[in-house]
Amino acid sequence: MEDHNLPFEPADPAYPTPEGELAAEIPGTGRTVISEAAVAKVAGIAARTVPGVYSLGSGPSRALGAIRDAVGSSDHAAGVRAEVGETQVAVDINLVAVYGHPLHGVANQVRAAVYRAVEELVGLQVIEVNIEINDVYVAPPAKTAGPKTALAEREPLQ
Repeated sequence: MEDHNLPFEPADPAYPTPEGELAAEIPGTGRTVISEAAVAKVAGIAARTVPGVYSLGSGPSRALGAIRDAVGSSDHAAGVRAEVGETQVAVDINLVAVYGHPLHGVANQVRAAVYRAVEELVGLQVIEVNIEINDVYVAPPAKTAGPKTALAEREPLQ
């Protein structure tokens, strides 16, 4: 009879075992393929964490994203394109910045966040992160509760 309850040892040597020891690398062969969609999703999530990023994507993709949000779905890779090689990756990001944040500063912070996230989580070397800021979001003015000047109230009929 086979024992299907053998202890699992993770392949990552930095992953601690339940005993607190570091696991040894499991020998073996095989191939790991990380899709462009997976890399784009990691990059998109990283980019959205940067203060001053209002949204990712161009006008049409943001409109589609608004519809997706309305039905409870989300596309974390919207506005992000990744080109994946065997050991390297290049990422292109389209974003809308928030007015008042320095645009070059936002781009540099997004670039740093994407480099860090992709290299740490995906394990591929990032060779470039190209950022296009295609719009600036300006928040609407705050509404104040004041007297109604535009609409006069109707007087009751007698």
